[in-house]
Amino acid sequence: MPLDVMSSGKTPEEARKALDEAVHLFLVTAVDVGTLDEILQEIGYELKEGRWVGPSWVAIEKHSAVLGV
Repeated sequence: MPLDVMSSGKTPEEARKALDEAVHLFLVTAVDVGTLDEILQEIGYELKEGRWVGPSWVAIEKHSAVLGV
């Protein structure tokens, strides 16, 4: 589910918890302001028989880069 939501933490575990909270708040806010359906449609979800169905993933990749400063 590709949402434009970011967060951070001092450790990977803190970052995951912060991201979970950020996504939760993003979705709650979308419901509150009435834009959740529009957001889900924009990111590829389809409403089928009263349920939102997510898009199929083609691939998942992880990239990293080293930057010398």
